[in-house]
Amino acid sequence: MTIDDSLNDYIGRTVKRYSSLFTLPSHPRLIFYLLVACTVSGVGVIVPLHPTYFGLALGFVLGIALFLAATASNLIAHLAGLRRDPIFDQRRNSALSLYSTTFWLLFIFLGIIMSTAFESSYLWFKFFFIGLCGAVTIHLLVLSAVTSSTRWKVFFFSLLQPLFYAALVVFSHLMLGHSLDVSVLLFFLASLSISVIAIFVFMSLVNRVGVRILGVDSFTVFRAFLANWAEDLNAPLEGLFERFGVEQDIRVSAIAFTAGGRAKAIMIVPTFHAGPFKNVGSSTLPYTIQTMLEDSLHCVVSVPHGLSGHSLDLTSQKQNQKVTDKVLKLVNFSNFDSVASPFKRVQRNGASASCQIFGNCALVTLTLAPQTMEDLPLDLDPFIVGEAAKRGLSAAIAIDTHNSIEGAFRPNEAVVPLKEAVVGCLERALKLRKRAFEVGAAKVTPTEFSLRDGMGLGGITAVVTKVGSQFAAYVIIDGNNMVSGLREKILSALERVGINGGEVLTTDTHAVNGVVLTARGYHPVGEVMDQERLVGHIRQAVETAMGNLEPVEVGWQVETVSGVRVIGEKHIEAMCRLTDDAATRAKKLALSVFPIVGVIMAALLVLL
Repeated sequence: MTIDDSLNDYIGRTVKRYSSLFTLPSHPRLIFYLLVACTVSGVGVIVPLHPTYFGLALGFVLGIALFLAATASNLIAHLAGLRRDPIFDQRRNSALSLYSTTFWLLFIFLGIIMSTAFESSYLWFKFFFIGLCGAVTIHLLVLSAVTSSTRWKVFFFSLLQPLFYAALVVFSHLMLGHSLDVSVLLFFLASLSISVIAIFVFMSLVNRVGVRILGVDSFTVFRAFLANWAEDLNAPLEGLFERFGVEQDIRVSAIAFTAGGRAKAIMIVPTFHAGPFKNVGSSTLPYTIQTMLEDSLHCVVSVPHGLSGHSLDLTSQKQNQKVTDKVLKLVNFSNFDSVASPFKRVQRNGASASCQIFGNCALVTLTLAPQTMEDLPLDLDPFIVGEAAKRGLSAAIAIDTHNSIEGAFRPNEAVVPLKEAVVGCLERALKLRKRAFEVGAAKVTPTEFSLRDGMGLGGITAVVTKVGSQFAAYVIIDGNNMVSGLREKILSALERVGINGGEVLTTDTHAVNGVVLTARGYHPVGEVMDQERLVGHIRQAVETAMGNLEPVEVGWQVETVSGVRVIGEKHIEAMCRLTDDAATRAKKLALSVFPIVGVIMAALLVLL
């Protein structure tokens, strides 16, 4: 399995874990559920020991008091520090109160059954206090893992509601003539101490996994991911990436078509990778570049996928800015040419390379479709540039079309046939006569497709070239790969409108990653979209581009952005391991630490 495959698999699994943690009802509904749970608790605490109308009324009063205590403790925690927490808002605090109260209810009713069977009110209190320890344990675990509060604040917030709750229940029973002896109080203090110690031991051992792999506590990484999945906050995670990142030079290529001194269409082909997911790092950078140039140059802009992989994910928005600053300088073209060769495609053993030479620059597209392809090996880029230079070309811009996915990808097996196809394609294209040419361009943004469907905000762009009698179309879809067979379906549809060359590309945007609960963590283009409607939009864009064809000149530039921080292969591998290793450690510890705690509490129940 490649690094990119590992990370894609990791992202898919991580999305499921983190997203499911915060699939919660609305806040008003949680408040209602908490009111019901507290009322049931109040009635359950009083009525079994006092089965009278007065007991029932008192139980309802106690239930309302418990609800008020829960909401008051949540408000105190919120005002005392949690309101500044990026993840743990009042809704999630209410959910925590509801779940801990529901858990506590189980021990309340178990205590009623046991105390009735053995005719001992002391036994009921002990089970009640076991439930309290369970509620404190749940609060400690969740608040320690999710919030960025200090340890003492977490401890205080974790005790607040359970102790309010316990004080009301104990007070009501004392008022009704029940009493607590020293053994019950000792049982409570011993059980609570054991629960707190168990949680801190559990978390310390889980944190060691992150320290061993990344040098950072596991729960620090956990909180950073949660901030992104729960609230779309990228700063915590990007802070970690900046810390771990390594500096890399990023090459950015641009090819522009101008008519009458104005820009008509521009392609920006970068060698950064648009990842790792959602709004983190360079995930949305293709769309950022597209909109920036559209606003400044008022033309059709596309940002197809250069030869890159997840090791070249930029670490933060700060690094993105370095790239966009360079792109703005890059599009100030000074030298233009007015000729181009026809579009040419060559296939070798399942690999396909297409080439069109504009002036003295080769635009090369690579695909393995209809076989699966993911990020192609990075060493193909210098190979293509070198082969073009050997043949007298001043530049070569290589595009990974990223346009077919279904099953496993074996990049090492693809390298040789791809290189053979590139060499063959360059040689054939150079033999073709170059002549004056025309270009048309258009953009369509389908409103019925969203990020969840696999369509990025950049929509669909089409650049059509006419060289002699040949019409070729470059269709660029803002998405992360596409389902196998769709590329061929699109090209077939375009043949019917007069296109006899061209390629279908995706930007490999990772803005669509991490927004759906699927095995991959995203939908490739065409997996859940209505393919007929998608093809219709593409056909519309191409026909519009054909309708505005006009003679153009072409300019190209290749620049390097130095000192850009990327996540790097080493830390990609580490991130791929950390979540799974920490989850595995947590499961094993849960199966050992908490049963031991249960045995100790059972012994205390008998001895005290």
